[in-house]
Parts: sequence; C-alpha cells; structure tokens
Amino acid sequence: MAETQGEMSPVEKNVARQIEYYFGDHNLPRDKFLKEQLQLDDGWVLLETMLKFNRLKCITTDPNVIVSALQKSKTGLLEVSDDKTKVRRAAEKPLPELNDEYKDAVKHKSVYIKGFPLETTLDDVLEWMNGKGPVENIQMRKTLQRQFKGSVFVCFETEESSKSFLERSDVKSFKDNEMIVLSREDYHAKKSDERKQHKAESKAKARQDKEEKQKNVEEKEMGLLLDEQTGSLLKFSGELEQVSREDFHALFSGHGKIKWVDFARGAKEGTLLFDGNAKEAFDKAKEANGGTLQVKDHDVAWEVLEGDVEKDMLKKIIETQQEMHSRNKSKGGRGRGGGRGRGGRRGGRGGRDDRSQYQGRKTKFDSDDEDAPQPSPKKRPLEGKVDSSAAKVVKTEDCSPAAKVVKTENGS
Repeated sequence: MAETQGEMSPVEKNVARQIEYYFGDHNLPRDKFLKEQLQLDDGWVLLETMLKFNRLKCITTDPNVIVSALQKSKTGLLEVSDDKTKVRRAAEKPLPELNDEYKDAVKHKSVYIKGFPLETTLDDVLEWMNGKGPVENIQMRKTLQRQFKGSVFVCFETEESSKSFLERSDVKSFKDNEMIVLSREDYHAKKSDERKQHKAESKAKARQDKEEKQKNVEEKEMGLLLDEQTGSLLKFSGELEQVSREDFHALFSGHGKIKWVDFARGAKEGTLLFDGNAKEAFDKAKEANGGTLQVKDHDVAWEVLEGDVEKDMLKKIIETQQEMHSRNKSKGGRGRGGGRGRGGRRGGRGGRDDRSQYQGRKTKFDSDDEDAPQPSPKKRPLEGKVDSSAAKVVKTEDCSPAAKVVKTENGS
C-alpha cells in the first residue's frame, strides 16, 4: 500500500524515536556533548553532527530520512530549520527543572523489570515494549564491567502509563523467561530490606566466625597449659575441718612452690597445683617431716594425679582462674580475689588468702588481666622533724586525662 504524507515507515519511526530520545527530558540534561552543541547556534544542531551518534547512524545515514521522520512526528518535540540542515528542541517544549519534584515524578512513572537473557539488546527490549505504553527512556542496567545484568528501568511518559503497565498480564514473560515486574518504589524498598538482611547476616556470621576462632585459640592455649602443668597436681583428703589454705603453704614451704590451692574450708578433700613436679615436692616435705606428712596433726591421704584425672582437674583449675579474672575485669578490676567462695572467705573456692605470709607466686595464665590494679606501695615516713606551722605541701602526679583528639578521615 502506498504511503500517504502523514504515514511513517518503520525506519522513520525508529529515527524519530531515537533522535527525540537524544533531545528528550531524560537524556538531554545528562548529555554533555549535546548540551555543548546547543550553545553554539541558538539551540540548533547540524544533522551532520547528529549522524555521528552511533545508534542513529546504525538506523540511517541519510539526512533526508531524518527530516521526513521529524516532519511526520506528532510529538512536536523537535523542529527542522528552513534549509533542512539543522534540528533543535521546540521553544514551546522547554526542559523541566531538575528539582526534587521532577525526580519524584520520574520515580513514580518508572518500573523495574528483571528476567531478560544477558544477550538481550536494547532493540529487543524496545520491540517487547512496543504497544505496552508510551516510553520515555529505557535504562539497561549493567555491571562495572559494562555487562548487561538482565534487568532494566523503564520510564514512561506518565504515571498512569506505568500503573497500566504493571497491571498487564502480558509482561510476566519474555521469550519463555519468567519476569519480575515492580514499581521503582517497590524495587527500592525490596533492595533496602535485602541490604538490611544481608548486613544482619554478615554481622551474625562475623560474630560466629570470631567466636569460633576465639574458641579454637582458647582450646589451643588450654592444650598448651595442660601440657606445661603435667605432673604438678597433688590431691589430698581427710578430716580437714580446721585446716585452711595457709596450712598447705606452710607445710610445703621450702619444698615446693604452690601456685594454686583448690580447697574450701570445711571440705574433706582438695588439690594443690605446684610450680614444678608435685611428687618431688611431696617427697621432700614427707622426708622433712619424718616420713609422715600430716596437716595440723591430722592424717591426710596424698595422691599425685595422672592421666585423664589430672587433665580434667587441671582444666577445671585453669577455667576457674580465668573465670575469676574475667569477673574481676567486668567489675572494673576491683577486688583481689573475687567474691566469697564455699570456704566463707574472700577469694573464692580456689586461690590464696592475700593476708597469708605464705603467699606464693601468682599463677600466670594467658587470660590474666595484666591491667589489674596493683597494691599501692607503703608510705615512707618523713625523716626529721615536721614544722607544724609550715604550709602543708601536697605532692601529686598529673593524673588528669590528656585532651581527647579525634582523628577523622577527609569527608567523615
């Protein structure tokens, strides 16, 4: 059928659509090159220049086809010069102001579509969108490597057009691919929820990994401690109602250094942890006491622990001390021996009474709080006479905290 003056050929439709996109509300404000050309000649751009645009050049290289297409277009967006060598945006179609109101309007008339095969082209999307509403812009979403992600943002000419598109039943598939179609608002809300969930999952995983790593470190340290302390445990049992931990320090003084006493006053058994070989310390103390080792004239049964029994007891003692240090640390490092234990004295079930003259060397574990407060040194008396009439001078150390300097990165 012969074409009338008002009809457009398929090529002319593609030409009009492409060149009107270049000068459209969506592209022109972002097209630096084209905006520079508009400044040269009162908004006019040579058709020769327009034919250097790749997509237009792929459709036609004939300026006459462009002129014919624009003359037949019903949008009225562009006008052709009298000599038919230039084109510009019509004065009655000014660009909208890029304010928040305009951006909000664009958001409300845009939709998100996902499910296109990665080899899909813009022409494929345009063909699929044909007849589904007046489209202002199609954004092919791409990766940092400029590869198509399989999703697009489509901006319609009106909000009503976008709502009608979302209600269509023929937009749920593309070449047998199931499509996801959402309003742009719903898409951003969905992505926000996904980011929050991902962040929460990442935090949980990081916390789990940290705990697992800490557990492995603690198990390794525990194993090293157990290996180091092998042969250092001496168990005792008997009628020990009037016996205290200090009595054991006195009994083994000069024969072996006790690091830890696992005993509560009134109990009938307990365990000593030596800084060295328990059997050697026991033999020396026994020999020094005439071959019989009693505690405050009470018969006591002694046993050097070995094997699994020894490991279990060592682990228990180590964990008890670590727990005490952690508890003291959480309280700000206060207290010298923790809360009251079964023995009724401060210091817990294990440990030593700090008032004892037999206080041995403190057992040092990797988890000890090295920042625990140390006892204040004894005050030395002033030598010579003090003149009571003299002004009192108080010598102090500068304990005021240094001014806090906040180091920031540029832009934070």
